[in-house]
Amino acid sequence: MPQAKRDRSTIRLLKPMTRRLRHALHLMRDRGPSQLQFWMLALMIGIGAGTAALGFRLGISALQRAIYGADDLTLASTAGSLPWYWVLTVPCLGGLAVGLILDRFTPDGRVRSVSDVIEGAALDGGRVEKREGLASALASLITLGTGGSSGREGPVVHLAGVISTTVAERIKASPITGRELLGCAVAGAVAASFNAPIAGALFAHEIVLRHFAVHAFAPIAISAVAGTVINRLQFGGLTEFRLNEAVDLAFYVELPAFMALGLIAGLVAAAMMRGIFGADRLAARAMSRLGWPRWTRPALAGLALGAIAIPFPHIIGVGYETTAAALSGRIGLTEALIFAVVKAVAVAITLGGRMGGGIFSPALVMGSLTGLAFGIIATSIAPEYSGEVNIYAFAGMGAVGAAVLGAPISTALIVFELTGDWQTGLAVMTSVSLSSALASRLVRRSFFLTQLERRGIRLAEGPQDWLPRQLRITPVMRAPDSASAPSPDLLRNLADQGLSLPEGSRLDVALARFEREGSAFLPVVADPAPGDEDGPIRIVGVVHHVDALRAFNQALCETAAEEHG
Repeated sequence: MPQAKRDRSTIRLLKPMTRRLRHALHLMRDRGPSQLQFWMLALMIGIGAGTAALGFRLGISALQRAIYGADDLTLASTAGSLPWYWVLTVPCLGGLAVGLILDRFTPDGRVRSVSDVIEGAALDGGRVEKREGLASALASLITLGTGGSSGREGPVVHLAGVISTTVAERIKASPITGRELLGCAVAGAVAASFNAPIAGALFAHEIVLRHFAVHAFAPIAISAVAGTVINRLQFGGLTEFRLNEAVDLAFYVELPAFMALGLIAGLVAAAMMRGIFGADRLAARAMSRLGWPRWTRPALAGLALGAIAIPFPHIIGVGYETTAAALSGRIGLTEALIFAVVKAVAVAITLGGRMGGGIFSPALVMGSLTGLAFGIIATSIAPEYSGEVNIYAFAGMGAVGAAVLGAPISTALIVFELTGDWQTGLAVMTSVSLSSALASRLVRRSFFLTQLERRGIRLAEGPQDWLPRQLRITPVMRAPDSASAPSPDLLRNLADQGLSLPEGSRLDVALARFEREGSAFLPVVADPAPGDEDGPIRIVGVVHHVDALRAFNQALCETAAEEHG
């Protein structure tokens, strides 16, 4: 058959398929996706998120090789042999680029990360900021490629959220569907980042959605598997960290030691988080006093990192080389302690200086160094009752990571899947449980929830606390002239006494006012027009206490149905 005829035949075959795809898209937009369609969306989002995570990782490696001559697996060793002026200036120039990007494309000069994804899931129907998210991904790539001391997982999670947000907006997804799509994207990104499908699925449930509803599990698991496949197509089935030898654990004898390690890891995690928040406050105060433009802040942080990296090149990048050395016991006690302190300072400078990146990989580095130092001491005190030193590094890595994330289940599984060693599960779980319990008392549940609370977004106490702050009184407001409304004279009298609610108030304000005044209803007054502040009060409605309570109860029921359905 001639080529032209084959082309025309192909076009005739494709036209009906295109029409069917358009018809399916219109149906999803009008009626919402069916279960099968949703699973297909989950598969596509998992592939997209996994590809984004893989591209982000390869981009960082390419930039590191171009600048330092090595990627993160050997970066610390290579950087130690480079000229000091190169190590000093590269992070500063990278910080300058980050500052200019964030100043141009974000309203607050702040990198978007996991905390913003949690906020989007809880408050914005599963949507995240797209423009700011793309700028943050670029800023984080530059940060990690030029010597920043942070992790790649936070930016990847938000970048995956940008993908799911685009899909949710395209199909006009409901808030519940939008949140599930966001969970799928997060699962695919985390699974692809760590080659860890189980942990990726649980990360989405435990940290982002903050529930384990059965209806969300299947699509999230599909996305996690898809993301893992993307990773394995590039890297095969290898684990991120390989232990040199099988770990020998005398568990019952060493149980008190792992409990003590968990408590120490909780203190280390809390100190690390408080150090980051303290650095952020200090940097903000210094920039305010100096009056310098905000884009200079990451550049100054990069200059400080470069100065530290000259004697301590292990702080550069994600830190996989240092983590692998700690897990295999190739670092001594003094070196481990010094490396941990310097790494904590470098992470505080990076994140407090508004450079890009996440917190999880630095927490793994800190945990492995903490666990190794503890293990060296513990095994030297009672060598006849001790197993291998590197099991303590293994448990410490999970303990600090879990305490920082506030996610003991998914973090423990991430550690297992990162190393491929499932025989030490009891040790890891013991340390993880105690570190999470202690750190949650010292900070606001987790690093991410504390970040949100510092921005005035309180999610740690649950929906009964944040739901009323999201709902406005307008839907429950009755007209002042309706048949069920109190008399106009009574409403006017209450308003004149200041017993009223401003128009547009949120439900938490209304409920607190009802509780304080003991009134069954309150008038709603409009804001005065500009230049008419002394004019008469204009009553636009009335809110009854029972209506406010009914709206709050309905919102709680809908949230509970989503979380337990």
